[in-house]
Amino acid sequence: MSKAKSFQVDQKIVYPSQGVGIIKAIEQKKFNGAKIPYYVIYIEASDMTIMAPVDKAAELGIRSTVSRDEAQKALELIGQDFDPIPSDWKLRYQMNLDLLKKGSIKDIASIVRSLYHRSKVKELPILEKKLYDSAQRLLEDELSISLRKSKKEVEDLIHERLEPPED
Repeated sequence: MSKAKSFQVDQKIVYPSQGVGIIKAIEQKKFNGAKIPYYVIYIEASDMTIMAPVDKAAELGIRSTVSRDEAQKALELIGQDFDPIPSDWKLRYQMNLDLLKKGSIKDIASIVRSLYHRSKVKELPILEKKLYDSAQRLLEDELSISLRKSKKEVEDLIHERLEPPED
């Protein structure tokens, strides 16, 4: 039997690179003669419904939203120093895309941090700008749920860490 975490109807989850969603139902679908249970996940940010096989949820990276503590740690990470990122945008883009697909809140926070600071040095190429915007939206969505704050409050918290006030 699988050790995969199972989710309940009405539970908020994170679907990597799609965003925060809610389990609307668990339905049985026939596939190759067998009945397979599927999560029916509604992603509000994109107004999209996704069906994911229950037994593939872990493989797809579907996870619960993080705790308040983990959300705070991700916020703190944004304000920390970091190793320089490659100047070759294609390499940087692939590295960040891989992190986004992994989908942990720390990975998403590190993408936001590094690309924000990179954009201060030089304008980001279009693909990288889209990746940054996507990572920022994912981070804001999850943090607003975990910290129980509005998206605007979370956006301000992130900006405060990216641009700390001068002493």
